[in-house]
Amino acid sequence: MYESESAWRDVDAYFVDTLVPEDQALVEARESGRGSSMPQAEVAANQGKLLALLCGMVGARRVLEFGTLVGYSTVWLARAVGDAGHVTSLELEENNAAVARGNLERAGVAGRVDVVVGSAAESAWRLVEEGVEPYDFVFIDADKPSNPEYLKASLALTRAGSVIVIDNVVRNGAVVDPDSADARVQGVRAVLADIARDSRLEATALQTVGSKGWDGFTVVRRVR
Repeated sequence: MYESESAWRDVDAYFVDTLVPEDQALVEARESGRGSSMPQAEVAANQGKLLALLCGMVGARRVLEFGTLVGYSTVWLARAVGDAGHVTSLELEENNAAVARGNLERAGVAGRVDVVVGSAAESAWRLVEEGVEPYDFVFIDADKPSNPEYLKASLALTRAGSVIVIDNVVRNGAVVDPDSADARVQGVRAVLADIARDSRLEATALQTVGSKGWDGFTVVRRVR
């Protein structure tokens, strides 16, 4: 009876209604995603709250996000870091960034967020060159083939104790196929292999079902 995609969505809706009610700014940000370059690609409300909780648990004040889209997850992250915190969010498309800036303004957090337009990898390495202060928390939710490069840049921009979360790592189960012709799947597999080989990192990956379908995320802690 309950093993269906409609049930997954119903359960997510119940959790959100009970534990994670969205205010108007979040509702408008989520709805604005319909006109973006990737409609309905933003995280679910309960996933956004999870990101915010993780930031709070590690006391994050500096957050780096790969993939702004229209700023839905960015709002959650910006609220989590508080008035003294800062979020740097990297977005490829100027049209998405413009919508995101409006959403951040309506949410009252625009002053603590920089949305940087351009290739996320190039933008991240520019931050490395500028010698910016390390980030406490990184959320990777951009193009999946570039995941290994995003991880590499993240390691150049973090320190011991920092946390990295990588979204969309299950790909409806396709992640188990080593011969997949899907570059997104291979990007996920490559970054997981890189994490497993790196003695500076400890990590786990979890499957999720819900309003975003069958997917999951990887949570990484930098130990040194």
